[in-house]
Amino acid sequence: MAAQSDTRKPDWLKVKIPSGQNFQKIQQHRIHGQLATVCEEANCPNLGDCWKSGTATFMLMGDTCTRGCRFCAVDTAKNPPPLDRLEPSKLADVVKDLKLEYVVLTTVDRDDLPDQGSNHIIECVETIQNANPGIIVEILIPDFQGQADLIANVAQSGAQVIGHNLECTRSLTPKVRDHRASYDQSLQVLRILKQAAPDKYTKSSIMLGFGETESEILECMQDIKDTAADFLTLGQYLQPNKRKLPVIEYVHPDQFKWYEERGLEMGFKYVASGPLVRSSYKAGENFVQTLLKKQSTHS
Repeated sequence: MAAQSDTRKPDWLKVKIPSGQNFQKIQQHRIHGQLATVCEEANCPNLGDCWKSGTATFMLMGDTCTRGCRFCAVDTAKNPPPLDRLEPSKLADVVKDLKLEYVVLTTVDRDDLPDQGSNHIIECVETIQNANPGIIVEILIPDFQGQADLIANVAQSGAQVIGHNLECTRSLTPKVRDHRASYDQSLQVLRILKQAAPDKYTKSSIMLGFGETESEILECMQDIKDTAADFLTLGQYLQPNKRKLPVIEYVHPDQFKWYEERGLEMGFKYVASGPLVRSSYKAGENFVQTLLKKQSTHS
């Protein structure tokens, strides 16, 4: 099923202005605790929907990344500010106050640090879990420049779901991502995660709309599945500002549904595919939470 190219922003991508009690509560916590959310930093279109329902994805290690990917709205610098040593406890307190059962954490890249922030990530996960018994933690990690020991250490943290995003198809990777990232390196990260912690669920995500072909997307999906990844998300790329790559195509929701069906046929345990789907979107949380609770019951 081929998608039709159309660079006018369609109606299905229009979202409501954020509001509501939970939205305000999360915003107040974020400001008071001086925490970053990927919802805001990456201009996520689901911010209002997720925050209204009490879900937020916190971004660890600050709001400035050492990478300069051509799709991302997050600020970049060669030497970002030092890590906030109180961030783990601040996060734990916010998660507890919001009474979350499932928390999603993502991170910036910190190539400037000796361990690239891996120990800080582990401390955040463990501090949250110690303060919130029974909570499910999902973490989206950087590539750590492909260093297997750093990847394995984070994989063996308490997080039950660990993801790393391929972001786009092979041919478009040099154009879309920072030069320090690569398609094969990201696939290797996913392999190491599963090898280091085979009992954990691994996931990845790709964006559509950069000009990729249907066959390239299917190849990319299969490459991710071949790493033994469990979950996959596919979403529409949206240009965050005029300095970033333009949208070549707005993919129709029916086409996203078709990719979801192909992903399930490939053997993924769960596939979320749609124009507004993001790797940290709450769409999959109920499924993953149910799956993990069922696994715990039978163990």
